[in-house]
Amino acid sequence: MNRIKIKIMKAIHFNKSELLDRLSIIDINRGVTTGTNWYNVKGDITTSTSPIDNQEIAKVKNATLKDYEMVVETAQDAFKIWREIPAPERGEIVRQIGLALRKHKRDLGMLVSLEMGKIYQEGLGEVQEMIDICDFAVGQSRLLNGFTMHSERRSHRMYDQYHPIGIVGLVTSFNFPVAVWAWNSMLAAIAGDVVIWKPSSKTPLTAIATMNVIQGVLRANNVPEGVFNLVIAKSSVLGDNFLADKRIPLFSVTGSTAVGKRVGKIVGQRLGKTILELGGNNAVIVSDSADLDMAIPSIVFGAVGTAGQRCTSTRRVIVHEKVYDEVKKRLLNAYEQIVDKIGNPLDKKTLVGPLIDIHSVNAFTYAVEEVQKEGGKIIFGGEVLNDPKYPSPNYVVPAIAEAQNHYNIVQEETFAPIVYLMKYRTIDEAIALNNGVPQGLSSSLFTLNMRETEQFLSEVGSDCGIANVNSGTSGAEIGGAFGGEKDTGGGRESGSDSWKAYMRRQTNTINYGTELPLAQGIKFAF
Repeated sequence: MNRIKIKIMKAIHFNKSELLDRLSIIDINRGVTTGTNWYNVKGDITTSTSPIDNQEIAKVKNATLKDYEMVVETAQDAFKIWREIPAPERGEIVRQIGLALRKHKRDLGMLVSLEMGKIYQEGLGEVQEMIDICDFAVGQSRLLNGFTMHSERRSHRMYDQYHPIGIVGLVTSFNFPVAVWAWNSMLAAIAGDVVIWKPSSKTPLTAIATMNVIQGVLRANNVPEGVFNLVIAKSSVLGDNFLADKRIPLFSVTGSTAVGKRVGKIVGQRLGKTILELGGNNAVIVSDSADLDMAIPSIVFGAVGTAGQRCTSTRRVIVHEKVYDEVKKRLLNAYEQIVDKIGNPLDKKTLVGPLIDIHSVNAFTYAVEEVQKEGGKIIFGGEVLNDPKYPSPNYVVPAIAEAQNHYNIVQEETFAPIVYLMKYRTIDEAIALNNGVPQGLSSSLFTLNMRETEQFLSEVGSDCGIANVNSGTSGAEIGGAFGGEKDTGGGRESGSDSWKAYMRRQTNTINYGTELPLAQGIKFAF
């Protein structure tokens, strides 16, 4: 592996105590709220530390099972009220939540960076996603449309409509600790549902801060307690029993494929519904006609952005043999520049912050070792930065490996900044490589060839839930439905018609005539 020299950047000056004060984060925070009421729970006290320096940010008092039961009962009562409020009125609450998030965008974005480790620009971007989905949901609240169908029977009218489903259980991951809450909660809210949010144990403070930000809106509008709920609890207290709770008809879960399979099994046993957003093993295909000035920056952002900890991070780069050497050369040059910008995510010049914890670092080093054991070659990076200038052991140098698609390690999702480079000859071969992994979240093709574009986006093309042309795998807009196929879980969140998953569908027939004809012309006289 290359020997590299690292330059440390001076971080943005900010007062952590003042930041936490503005977001109402105290030394020991209560881990349960039903909207505006926070409860003096009796569970264990856990500590949230920053991956930047492994220093404590604040503590959280976790929920007990008794606290959870109280939240569910409050949510059940709230649903009976909330579902009868007209959807546009519910949308007005969401609009005001968006305004509150705008007001606190900088602070909340900084807390995301502090607790999760993504660079400040990405922290701001995450909060902007929250704001964007609020705007989207406000409009959607007037468009919860069904369809009118023509009946085969005279003097009959048929239509379908959508009704609120009830309590939505929401389990979010550390990598987007607040945006995914908004994707789900804002649509659930305008749909007439109530939400019980269990955030990642790695990022509880961003969840608490979010609830602090919105509680003024809830209080000013007399939103019932129990519409927006937060329960911070250990998995030993609230885990499988949460999923098995028949009072919760729908679960939306972001996590690994292994987690999703467990969720699907437990919820499925009681015939509950799930929205699963699981692992990705996302590929960029670079055609021999590609505009490399566009492709290279896209690949680099996709591979190293959020330190490779996005579901949509670029994991594989499939390059036409005619341009392989040029793409490899340009990627190496780009990564050389990135190396000088690894550091504190609160520094304006930093592009790659730390991994979330030592477990992620170990997963990274394991992948680096395994790809070489299977015959691959590390051509850049792969080191853990143990220099004392780095305040925690969570910093790594993003790696590029030449590899084959069939390697076991390539078939897995490594949630860290390692990307696998491989060649292809024909577009058919490239698509087969793209599809030749268990996961099916995001995919991308860089080409100026119209025929390749159409084939990639056709029924014989990418099998992923997201397929882009001349745009990377990472950085989805909220307007499109987000999710994937195969081991990615099949769920859809955020835009398009994803709102339908948060509602129950009902078909209605009205007979406004004086006779009672049966469907299919059946005669049943007596």
